Amino acid sequence: MTTNTPKRPLAALSGVLCFVLVVGGVSGLLHEWFGWIRFMGFVRFFVPDGYEIYGYVIMTALGLAVGVAGDALTRRPRR
Repeated sequence: MTTNTPKRPLAALSGVLCFVLVVGGVSGLLHEWFGWIRFMGFVRFFVPDGYEIYGYVIMTALGLAVGVAGDALTRRPRR
């Protein structure tokens, strides 16, 4: 049986950060490769000029790592 307990504030923040990094990184890659419209255009300020592909790949990987860490926080029992 699972209980519906509220998320910890740090876990909720990591979920939002994960979403922004992954969606921003993937949309940046799609924009660089295919010229599609940017979904989250503000993330272009996080990547240095000339290193867009590397930056968006790192941003996506970092977002996935933050998501895994946030998920580990929600699975830990509260004290």
